[in-house]
Amino acid sequence: MSSSEIMAIKEFDAAIEWQADHADQGGAPCTARVIRALRKVRESNTATGRRIAGWQGLTLKDAMPLRIAGGLHHLVLSGEDDRLALVYSGQITDQGQIDDLVCELVETFDHLLLPWLDGPPQTNEAGRSASIMAGLLWAAQRALPQFELFELGASAGINTMLERYHYRLGETEVGPASSPMRIEPEWRGDNGSPPPAPAGFEIVSIRGCDVSPIDLSDKESALRLKSYVWPDAMIRMARIDAAIELAQQCPPDLVRQDAGEFVADCLARPQPEGVTRAMFHSIMWQYMPKETQAAITQAFVEAGAEASRDKPLAWISLETDPATFRHELHVRLWTGKPGDGDPILLAFAHPHGAWVHWLG
Repeated sequence: MSSSEIMAIKEFDAAIEWQADHADQGGAPCTARVIRALRKVRESNTATGRRIAGWQGLTLKDAMPLRIAGGLHHLVLSGEDDRLALVYSGQITDQGQIDDLVCELVETFDHLLLPWLDGPPQTNEAGRSASIMAGLLWAAQRALPQFELFELGASAGINTMLERYHYRLGETEVGPASSPMRIEPEWRGDNGSPPPAPAGFEIVSIRGCDVSPIDLSDKESALRLKSYVWPDAMIRMARIDAAIELAQQCPPDLVRQDAGEFVADCLARPQPEGVTRAMFHSIMWQYMPKETQAAITQAFVEAGAEASRDKPLAWISLETDPATFRHELHVRLWTGKPGDGDPILLAFAHPHGAWVHWLG
């Protein structure tokens, strides 16, 4: 074996271990064991194994281990093969036994698992809306309390339904009390809770875009989305079920469109007076081309220059810092004042919404 091949294996193993550790820290140790089994899959004589072995650039952006982990979970959810259920429930914990089982599944279902590597995981997570809602409450105190919202990378529109959820954010509660979706993260930090909803707080409209939106009214599409949720993260599994229930009652307003085009269209629409126009997104910015990121940023800077007290503009984001891997909530707000639009770091958050560390 050449030195370059040895180095490639070491880099692959390090990437797998990082992703497995991420699952461990996210409360999904059983999923972490399945991810670690991909080291053996890499050595298998299967199309899936060969594609994994030849993967170029095992980066956070690619999320390759989570792609195939979703496919393996789908085998259980779809009833195709339920043997991994014993792993997900913690009844099988021996890594060697899990390695053998995952390799056997890949050999048996090679043709079904290979396509799962074609695209990034759809990990729209309702728990992330806790940070977005906290950012909205913060902005509502500084702009206008009525919001016209649009979301980038909405996937199935789970967070495009955030106005239908009930939130307990520290001592602050907001949202319909009868909602089946309860968002109650552990609230951390020394600066207390986010501000309470001001008088007149309302989300008057909300739309989302995605290049490949998922229709939760379609049973198979909903099952595919659920496959990307780590099965041993029980709170997350309950949330995805609640989101599917709400979406099937009334689908979120989604369009199939490039994010840059969607932003241009949204900003070009007449903005009613007395309403804050706000864009939000969570854990998706990293997946967009740099050219699209630059175009959206420029569009917002130009639109922000035209903002006023009667027509404010906001940009709320919960995204990963590539240097620290911390998930950070930033808000940019334009109200017509000089110096508007600087990013304000409001919180750090768990990637799936288990906790929020509020900086305020």
